[in-house]
Amino acid sequence: MTPNIEAWQAWHPRVVTERLAGVATPWYVAGGWAVDLHLGRVTREHEDLEIGVPRSRFAEIAGRFPELAFYVAGSGRVVPATPSALDTEHQTWALDPAAELWRFDVMREPHDGDTWICRRHARLRRPYAEIVLTGRDGIPYLSPDVVLLFKAKYGRPKDEADHAVLAPALTAAQRTWLNAALDLVHPGHPWRT
Repeated sequence: MTPNIEAWQAWHPRVVTERLAGVATPWYVAGGWAVDLHLGRVTREHEDLEIGVPRSRFAEIAGRFPELAFYVAGSGRVVPATPSALDTEHQTWALDPAAELWRFDVMREPHDGDTWICRRHARLRRPYAEIVLTGRDGIPYLSPDVVLLFKAKYGRPKDEADHAVLAPALTAAQRTWLNAALDLVHPGHPWRT
């Protein structure tokens, strides 16, 4: 039986942080929660929780959640996380089978050792030490310039809202990187300044 793809009751990033304490794999909260962690306040409701990890090190992360079942999500469907399915898509959803609810989404990202590689353009590479920031509460999150690059693709109302609150908080270096990345991935994007 395939779980209902709409049945989300995402955990707070704090829960995942506690469960991943001490892992050697670099990981970070991404998406809308990363916006809030960077700003230090909740700016909107979150229907999901996304984290990012190096693709080849997913097993260490999944191993911290033995009670959950992992599914590969993509192309409008979810399938069990078999080795062949893991090779086809980058998203992996964590299902709590007892509650029949999705708890978080793992983005398995390309990397070269300790260097993150953007899945949208392989020329964009940065050390994890540079893109994984840590909030006052100890939760690791994705650098805001990289968050906005990923959000630039969709133009959904929540992405526009996230851009509106996060763009003014970018440093000059983050703005420079975002502009160059937008030129490469989304030429002519309106978020480029």
